[in-house]
Amino acid sequence: MSELRNDPANGRYEMDEQGQTSWADYQMRGDRLFLMHVESPPALRGTGAAGRLMAALSKDVKDKGLKITPICGYAAAWLRRSHDYRDLVS
Repeated sequence: MSELRNDPANGRYEMDEQGQTSWADYQMRGDRLFLMHVESPPALRGTGAAGRLMAALSKDVKDKGLKITPICGYAAAWLRRSHDYRDLVS
């Protein structure tokens, strides 16, 4: 598994596992990250890759003092279930 990459110019977080890349598309507005879409390639689905991506990007967002507005249904559900990061949603 690789480190989390943030590409603010393209509004995308990425993380590699097993030669595949999971990603999260976002838009920044002020101190709020609108999480538009989270996806893992078919080979990584069911392995927890998207959850690991969510955990890493949520930590990054929290460390920067930002908030998340999840537009993506997966991201919203993941954040609701997260004891560590549910406070990022407002």
